[in-house]
Amino acid sequence: MEFFKEAHTNMIRNSKSIVRRELLDEIDWSHRLICIKGFRGVGKTSFLIDLIREKTIDPKKSLYINLNSFYFTNRKISGFADEFYKKGGKLLVLDQIHKYPGWASELHNCYHTLPELKIVFSASPVLRVTEGNELLKKIVKIYHLPGLSFREFLQYKTGKNFPTYTFGELIKNHEKIAAEISAKVKPLAYFDDYLLYGYYPYFLDRKSYYSDDLLKHINLALEIDVTYLNQIELKYLSKLRKLLYIIAKEVPFTPNISKLSNEIETSRATVMNYLRYLKNAKLINLLYANGNEDQMKKPARIYLQNTNILNSVAPENNDNATCRQTFFYNQAGYSNHIKSVDGFDFNVKEKYNFTVGGKYIEPETPDGYTAADRIEIGSGRKIPLWLFGFGY
Repeated sequence: MEFFKEAHTNMIRNSKSIVRRELLDEIDWSHRLICIKGFRGVGKTSFLIDLIREKTIDPKKSLYINLNSFYFTNRKISGFADEFYKKGGKLLVLDQIHKYPGWASELHNCYHTLPELKIVFSASPVLRVTEGNELLKKIVKIYHLPGLSFREFLQYKTGKNFPTYTFGELIKNHEKIAAEISAKVKPLAYFDDYLLYGYYPYFLDRKSYYSDDLLKHINLALEIDVTYLNQIELKYLSKLRKLLYIIAKEVPFTPNISKLSNEIETSRATVMNYLRYLKNAKLINLLYANGNEDQMKKPARIYLQNTNILNSVAPENNDNATCRQTFFYNQAGYSNHIKSVDGFDFNVKEKYNFTVGGKYIEPETPDGYTAADRIEIGSGRKIPLWLFGFGY
């Protein structure tokens, strides 16, 4: 216990918060069991450290544990938590919960036997924390930590602070909002860089190796998260990698499931499962005609999850049109319901029909909007594309 307390103190004292994440303000602390999900390299550990700094009055009553530690191969989480609790502990932070066998039952025991202990734990986005898990279904609150928004990237690059806006606010007041932001910075001067390397925060340390680092994390997600957590034999890993590359070369596209099954030499049902696994792993986005209601059906279109993955996996497909649509879906889709709709690229919140394009694109119908690239300030139903990166 003392070893972990000392390591915790040193980590809190010596690490610095470089990019403050908006999710810190969205967590409901009335819950005693909180899960933070996120892709590899998205900054979960830094987020947990910032959470401890901001949300604890007395740091001595909190404790950060990385479950990569071999100590927990021979020690139960519930027993450790009980000892910590009896010594006055109030907040236990468990990083990488999926590394611990039997994590669900251990967390369930802690919740019901230690009523004044709050537990925050991080997990792979693939991990089924509540799906089919009766032990945790009603007691855990799940949050998803995304990559950096364009707003967060811009804040880091310029040192200036910018507020977030709801989608409705952006639609209604986009001219005023864009003018206020553009008076402080030139957003288009940073936009291309964000599309290339701004989504994952490890550009902060190794910008010149960003693509290599991202490819490493993508492969780890496929090799460990997708295969291990979905109980897929490793001999099928090559099919998953091939499928992701085929998708990356073609996005955005309407999938032909039979063709994909032939190309990776597996069944149609398996292809559908693989698409779902890649989506859950935050590697691709699937667009449906009825949003989440169509999850078991063939998607209307497939996108990569963000433009950084597109640039690293298939740079030959990194054209303007693909990047624009990928960016819009990634940023606007974080907190808004998005589905496909005839005649437009996206329908947002069952209300707004959007076409995404270049600076000269104009709304063609009275009920349509455009997200236009290469403009600082829009007018009417024509809104700057970059501004949709201010939703979180």
